[in-house]
Amino acid sequence: MTQASDIISALPSQFEAAQSSGDLFFFPSEVSKHEEIGIEWEIRLCTALQKKSIPAWEAGIAPSNQIDETSKKSDPFAPPYVPNLHVGDLRDESSGAEYGVLLNKYSVVPHHFLLVTKEFMPQTSPLMPHDLVQTYLLLLAARKARKNYFAFYNCGPNSGASQSHKHIQFIEVEDDGPPIERLAKAANLEVSGKPFSLSSVPYANHVYRLPTLSNGASPEQLEQVLFLPFLSLLDLVISTVRHVPDYPPGTPSYNVILTLEHMHLIPRRWETYTLGESGATLSINSLGFAGMLMVKSESERQVLEQEKIGAVLRGVGVESVHDLQVAGTSMEAMDETGT
Repeated sequence: MTQASDIISALPSQFEAAQSSGDLFFFPSEVSKHEEIGIEWEIRLCTALQKKSIPAWEAGIAPSNQIDETSKKSDPFAPPYVPNLHVGDLRDESSGAEYGVLLNKYSVVPHHFLLVTKEFMPQTSPLMPHDLVQTYLLLLAARKARKNYFAFYNCGPNSGASQSHKHIQFIEVEDDGPPIERLAKAANLEVSGKPFSLSSVPYANHVYRLPTLSNGASPEQLEQVLFLPFLSLLDLVISTVRHVPDYPPGTPSYNVILTLEHMHLIPRRWETYTLGESGATLSINSLGFAGMLMVKSESERQVLEQEKIGAVLRGVGVESVHDLQVAGTSMEAMDETGT
């Protein structure tokens, strides 16, 4: 089994080899910035996405609107892996869970990679302690190598996931992280160690500020720091969707954004958003809520800016009930203390 540090150091050469062999397809794009609600959003224009067979921002072989029985049977994340896409394997010592690390076959940014469960687990299942530990070992190894990555997980049918096999994705970004992280860092918290919400954005979101993580943190230390906060955020997602009258039954869909400083969970109602009169459909996954959106044409970019990114994300998310949730927690505390 390889170490997280070996995975990070192997990425550049592995990416180059996969691309030159034709096993990986890289699509050039242009990024423009758009200021709105205190966030400098990144809008990436990739005209290659006009070919319907190419999935935007997502891993695997099928666009998100074409998950059929055939694509489920030909699971691209099941071993044996395409050698040029296979960066290495990781094993969680505590649980025995094993993972493959794969390059994204369809890349819009270099070195986009995936942490994939060796044994099939559904993309509708929540992140487990060992998933979080292995994710953060990779993020810490990247920081140690002076690279800045964040991870994301699209959970459930309306989250923007294109594959049913559990996979966590990793993208390299600038030093200050994805755009939404700048807003999270600026939040002035009255109490540490509790979830909070970014109130300036118009959709429900739940965030937790992590304590400082050292590069040498052990898996046991990471599990203690990471899993209970994740559960508290997941509880808030479930509580939030219960306030939505027409929310579909079953497991809720949500997006997860993981950085070395924060965890973000965003409940989802719809996978896609239709842009006004143009009729263009945007599929939104975790990256949209991280502040990074993808369009297929210049006209689509203009319509997105006119329609407002906040409105688009609210359209596929749900209304925040954070104030009600905080009030409810306070009432419970009062009941317990008898005050």
